[in-house]
Amino acid sequence: MTAPTEAGAPSTDPDQRRREQRGWYVYDWANSVFITSVVTVLIGPYLSNLACVSAGAESAEACLDPSLALTPLGLDFLALHPNALYPALTTVAILLQILLLPTVGAMVDHSRYKKRWLFWLALSGSLCTAGLYFTTDGYLVASLLFVLANLLYGLSIVVYNAFLPEIATADERDRVSVTGWGIGYLGGALLLAVHLGLVVNADALGVGTDGAARIAFASVGIWWAGFTVMAIRPLRNRYGALAARVRGRPRVGESLRQFGHTLKDMRRYPNTVLFLLAFIFFNDGVQAAIRYAAPFATQDLGLEEEALIITILIIQFVAFGGAFLAGRVARRLGSKNTVMATLVVWGALVAAAYFLPAGNVPLFITMGVGIGLVLGGTQSLARSLYSQLIPKGREAEYFSLFQISDKGSTFLGSLTVTVAVSLTGGYRVAILSLLAFFVVGGLLLWRTRMREGIVAVGNEVPRNL
Repeated sequence: MTAPTEAGAPSTDPDQRRREQRGWYVYDWANSVFITSVVTVLIGPYLSNLACVSAGAESAEACLDPSLALTPLGLDFLALHPNALYPALTTVAILLQILLLPTVGAMVDHSRYKKRWLFWLALSGSLCTAGLYFTTDGYLVASLLFVLANLLYGLSIVVYNAFLPEIATADERDRVSVTGWGIGYLGGALLLAVHLGLVVNADALGVGTDGAARIAFASVGIWWAGFTVMAIRPLRNRYGALAARVRGRPRVGESLRQFGHTLKDMRRYPNTVLFLLAFIFFNDGVQAAIRYAAPFATQDLGLEEEALIITILIIQFVAFGGAFLAGRVARRLGSKNTVMATLVVWGALVAAAYFLPAGNVPLFITMGVGIGLVLGGTQSLARSLYSQLIPKGREAEYFSLFQISDKGSTFLGSLTVTVAVSLTGGYRVAILSLLAFFVVGGLLLWRTRMREGIVAVGNEVPRNL
């Protein structure tokens, strides 16, 4: 590990900044495979299958029996249907992140060794993911490893994002954030293509569907850990005023008190708060649209799994190019205007989804292309804009709030979709209802005075805002 240097400003040496930026990109390449392959595609069916077998169901059709129930650790009050295990575990992981992100963010800002935090969080998460390879005897160990891996992934992202203001100047921030996001999509797409090939040919290879999934989990863990080692080497440890006051290791109690002060202090930065509110709403729409595209496709549009697999891959590859396209547009229109433009496209996409005819694969794939074009731009430029609104030396704390907003907004979207599906029996109205999140988020972003907010926290105002 490199010796820490005081203070969070980027290096004045362009070559040094580029070296650190390349390392930072590699961590996006390293961790994105966890979300793409494990969370989005493989872990849900794998856990459901383990849970169904444990509940006594002999097939997926038999597992639809509403009388089936799991009683984890023999506790009746935890009883749930086997098919509800995956969403329940996802909810637990999100709640744990919301509880722990502020503590970890504050402790990282009190530490002089940010690289060490990133390394151990990523390594622990990758080991939990690789450990899923050995989960053949029941669902409990697999459930625990998935929750831990999900939690550690979220914590590592807070530390990773906190490096952004330290490795890029105000004018470089959009380019660096967009590049990292785009490279992450490319890495996730490449390994996902291998995994999908493995799953589709599982029987021919003699490993079975669950065996193929376990091999994929192991490869994700190895990929995540290996590229993390490469990522952290060029990065440098820097610390701000909070860490300068701490002798020895940061203490949990002191870090929590500091986080409380931060929440009170945020009242001095109304534009930072307004941006976070805007992000909660429009990110809510983005996450819900992605999360519920699969059941919408299978239940309302009657599409086969092969069409979904093809569309997921297309979205990943298009999102790689879309992130860079958004960066180029931002250099002309400004970052804030570009994000608002992507929200208009998102609104048009969810409105058009309502009218999609059942069984039309080309139109569904076309919609996937549209999602890929705006997906990376919305998320990467939002991260860049937020990084401009953070006081120096408190990056991890403020990015923990950003991550909490990301996770917390998942609840709002899921609740809206749940209510809409309950009332209508399908996902068409549910997807259409997401239009409100893009409208409200766009209006709040429009009301955010970025220049005023950047000056208020003491940062340099970029040329293309």
